[in-house]
Amino acid sequence: MFEAVIFDFGGVITESPFEAFNRMEARLGISPDTVRRINATNPDTNAWAMFERSEIDAIEFDRRFCAEAAAFGVNLSGRDVLSCLQGSVRPRMLEALRRISARYKTGCITNNVRSDGPDHATRDARVTEAFALFGHVIESSKLGIRKPDPRIYALMLDHLKVEPGRAIYLDDLGINLKPAKAMGMTTIKVVTGDDAIGALQGLLGVPLA
Repeated sequence: MFEAVIFDFGGVITESPFEAFNRMEARLGISPDTVRRINATNPDTNAWAMFERSEIDAIEFDRRFCAEAAAFGVNLSGRDVLSCLQGSVRPRMLEALRRISARYKTGCITNNVRSDGPDHATRDARVTEAFALFGHVIESSKLGIRKPDPRIYALMLDHLKVEPGRAIYLDDLGINLKPAKAMGMTTIKVVTGDDAIGALQGLLGVPLA
């Protein structure tokens, strides 16, 4: 039934950056989920969105994010936020990706910034392996389009030469799953890596662990 599996990266292949944000907030004495609330305000035009589309550089992101944080009554720099983006690879998810890539077309659609993509000089070896297993990678910071813009999903399907109904898409954010589902893809919301692997095994009918 399925020909392709398409993954988000952060929060799917790696641990969620929101976990790292929460650890940083606890360390700095800031209320939990403050970064999420800041980034959810004006989600198409805020500093985070602009940085993921490469419309501003890291210096301008830091300036804008500081101002947005100040509006929430907190002292938090963009530099602190960017330091949380290098999440650890989930070993079981990496093994599942190895097995899937041997049987199916694979792709990755990631909203990222210039410092956390596959060209990042200090990336972990497992991150390098994961990116090498994808048949095609689309990065918001290079394309200038970010999820949930429907165009980014259509571009991936076109590149993989697969119809929406024959593709599975995984993401940890519901807002990013909605366009894929509307196009006809089967979607999996990733809460934990093990749950996602179980859902994939059920759909594909092959052992992934």
